This record gives sequence, structure tokens and C-alpha cells, in this order.
Amino acid sequence: MPDTPVSPDDLEYRHTSGTRLTYRARQRRTDHTVWLGLALHLPALLFSLSLVLAAALSINALLGVPVWLPTALWTASGVLVFHRPTEALLARHLLHLHRPLPAELTALAPVWREVTARAGVDGSRYELWIEDSDDLNALAAAGHIVAVTRRALQDLPSSRLAAVLAHELGHHTSGHSWSGLLGWWYTVPGRLVWRALAHLKPKLVRMARGASVTAWGLLLVLVGYLAVITAKATYGLPLLLPALPYLTAAVGRRAELRADAHAARLGFGRSLSLTLHELLAEESGTPERPRRTGLSARLLSHHPDHRTRLHHLQRYL
Repeated sequence: MPDTPVSPDDLEYRHTSGTRLTYRARQRRTDHTVWLGLALHLPALLFSLSLVLAAALSINALLGVPVWLPTALWTASGVLVFHRPTEALLARHLLHLHRPLPAELTALAPVWREVTARAGVDGSRYELWIEDSDDLNALAAAGHIVAVTRRALQDLPSSRLAAVLAHELGHHTSGHSWSGLLGWWYTVPGRLVWRALAHLKPKLVRMARGASVTAWGLLLVLVGYLAVITAKATYGLPLLLPALPYLTAAVGRRAELRADAHAARLGFGRSLSLTLHELLAEESGTPERPRRTGLSARLLSHHPDHRTRLHHLQRYL
């Protein structure tokens, strides 16, 4: 990179292969979508915390283990999402990724170095992974995972592959990746209970069919009474719960647009737009995929449609 006057308080220097690279001292930041996303996860997090406390009370009654110990362990477990060995387990078993083969790394590493050098970021802090998929896609996860699909690595020219990687780097440097994984991690207990209830749903339906009208009436009165008491005690906040999935999806779409802007500011806007045009053409030409989706599906999508992303990229072209 060219030598320009810089402030030692803001930037640090590294020497690699005789070339001086200028790295930002502050490698990551946190934008407003991170805090909005974490705030929207708060109700599910509190529900999960109540489940953990209930489990801790049961363990205390059975084994005498202090209630605070399981709760503290669960609270501290979020640190594991930034633990490199734990990230590797998540990459392999949850995201179904694999390490790049030598030939794949030979193609991927130079492009990644170019992207991180332009961003002023130390690329060695991140780990590159491959997803065996025929989709044209990439992802950023946890604190250090950057992955591309096999097709993206094989089919995309280096300039367009760099644009895709710059987009994923934007998720990392803006805090989207770690905040999303933390939100997922701390809501696991609640999701497990929800899945268990879904599994029991057929049995509950059969029991409900056998219940009398009187029992149904008493149940509805009880549920209504509890709902009114809860709404009054919490100033009506539970009424916002049905809107949370839509608000969370809206924040996710905003984060995607900000990652696009990050790639464009690094000089990859045109390459990224070409990739989006290709995805749009594939989507329009695939018979089994409907060209239009319902309003509810669009509002619940965490990714903006390709036309919206192209529209927002125009200002950088």
C-alpha cells in the first residue's frame, strides 16, 4: 500500500515480504444494527434465563448444587463463541464447513490478503473455510470464521470473489457476526423448549379434542386473566412479541446493506453488483423458484432481495 502520513495513535504497521502494510489499530467497530439486534433478542434471552434458573433450582433440590453455579456457567458460556477450538467445532458440525484444501487455499488466500490489505485489517486474525455447496454464496460467523461455497471459489473471477469476501469482512468488522451468534447462543434453551412443545403438539391436540366445553371455557378465562395481568404489569410490552420476528428481520436486512456498502467503499462495488446481477438472472430463470414471494415472507427475510441491494449499490458505482 502507498506510504502516506498517518497518526501512530490510529494505525500500526506490519512488514510482510518486504511490503509495508498499514493496519488500523481499531480493527472492529460496533454499528447501530448490532445493538438493535441484541435488544430484539432480549425477550428470548430472558425466557432462556428463566428456564436456566428453573433447571438450577431443580438441580439444587436434587443434588444440593448452589443455584448460582449453573446460572453463572451458562452466562459465562457465551465467551466460548470466540474460542478458536469451539469455533472450529461450530464450523464443522453446525455450519458443515471444511478447511480449504491446498489448491483451494492457493486460490483463496491471495484474494483474502488483497481484501484485508485494502480494509487495513489483519487478515491472519480470521480463518478461511469452504462450504461444499453449488450455491453462489459466502458467510461470516462467530468471531473469526469466513467461508465461501465451492462454487463461488471455482466460478467467480478473483475480482468478484474479492467483492464477496469484502462483504463478509464487513459483517465481522461491524460486529454483525459475533452479535448474531451471541443472540443465537443465549436463546438455545428457549428454542429447545419450543421444539419440545412442537413435538408434543399432536398429543396436546388429541387431549384438547377430548376436553369438555366447560374445561375449554375455564382455560380461556384463565389464560385471558393472566394475559391482562401480565400486560398491565409490563405496560403492554408483551403485545410487541408478535412483531419481534419482523423487526429482527428488518435489522438483518439493514446489516446486509451495510456490509454491501463496506465492500463498495473498498472499491469492490462494481464487482459485487455483477455478482448480484448473476444471482438475479439465475433466480428469474429457475422454474421451480417463484419470481415473487408473499409480503409476509419478504418481511421475515433477513436478506434484502437482489434488486434492493443493487439499488443501494448505485451510489457507489
